[in-house]
Amino acid sequence: MADDLGEHEASTRRDYVKYGGAVIGGGLFAGCAGDGGSESRPTTDSATATDSATATDTEAETTAEDSSYSVEMAPVGEVTFESPPETWAAYDGGYADMAVALGRADGLAGIGYAKRYYRSIYDELPGVDVPEEPLEKFPEVRTKEEFYELDCDVHLYDPQMLVNWFDWAQSDVEEISENVAPFFANLIFRRSDEWHDYRYYTLYEAFEKVAAMFGTRDRYEAFTALHDEFIAGVQAELPLEEERPRVFLTYEGTDEPSTFSPYRLKDKGTSKKQWRDLGAKDALEGTDIENLSTTNRGELDYENLLEVDPDVILVRGQERKSAEEFRDVVLGYMQDHSVGSELTAVRNERVYRGGYLNQGPIQNLFLTERAAKQLYPDIFGEVTGDEELFDRQRVADIVKGDI
Repeated sequence: MADDLGEHEASTRRDYVKYGGAVIGGGLFAGCAGDGGSESRPTTDSATATDSATATDTEAETTAEDSSYSVEMAPVGEVTFESPPETWAAYDGGYADMAVALGRADGLAGIGYAKRYYRSIYDELPGVDVPEEPLEKFPEVRTKEEFYELDCDVHLYDPQMLVNWFDWAQSDVEEISENVAPFFANLIFRRSDEWHDYRYYTLYEAFEKVAAMFGTRDRYEAFTALHDEFIAGVQAELPLEEERPRVFLTYEGTDEPSTFSPYRLKDKGTSKKQWRDLGAKDALEGTDIENLSTTNRGELDYENLLEVDPDVILVRGQERKSAEEFRDVVLGYMQDHSVGSELTAVRNERVYRGGYLNQGPIQNLFLTERAAKQLYPDIFGEVTGDEELFDRQRVADIVKGDI
């Protein structure tokens, strides 16, 4: 790869994007040890002039000759941009959804895991489209060669994920950062990986960082207002805690599940945001069952699950199925299982799709609406019903910059 580096360096080096600070040990960049709260932002959005980008903490001075700005995010530290990035790749659907929400769908060049980027929700948003060709051409961007080929302006990847999941060396991260474009993301969908020993972000904290990087703060603020109003309205209708069902969240991607990988709902990863917002009661509370993670791959069989006997079972890994198909195939199999059929959730037909592992701000609105109906159908309507809990047109308007 040393020969490849020399071959690419002259033609692909990003003179207009640079890291602020020298590389330090431990696989992180300068600035990552802190909270990453200090940042400065561009004064305008290159695509939508009406979008402001006011800094929340420290604003850099800009002039006609120097329009650079810096944004800081763990684990990469402070990154300086001469102008908002135009082309991007994201590892997961959550960060891709952030870019779409900020009106940057056209800049999509590839993704790290297309199978987990669920896009059918965009069909409900008038005028919001995501290009299919980049996803078909580059559905699993994980190698240095692919990053060179894409030649993006920014990579929405947590680089330590590449090191710990895909056997990258820290020198590989530095090479791509220097010769192609910086990495700018933090793995936030769960908080159970031992190697992630730096700051985590909530969904909207990460979303704010990405908005600062793209120079689209107005869209971020509009989404924040819509989200807060939506969540407050739903929470005002929730039943008393003692009246809420006990929920078991699991991952099982087969049509005929025989074992179940457990999740703990109290984990603060973004993949469970909707359940926390809805006050879901964890059926595993008080047990010694650990959360699914890179190092914990333990599973429960039907006999184990019957001991817990949750009121509601949420099964992840089923998002390519419609609600009706899931009921016919997965729930149908469990109803025919000699032990599974004894579960309270199965008897009451309260087994549902569990939502995405990776979710961005648009996806979270849809998943929260779905989850509210799954847990509290008497209040919010049946899952298969057509009642809408938030304004689709308003979401589409924000994406398009009509704020």
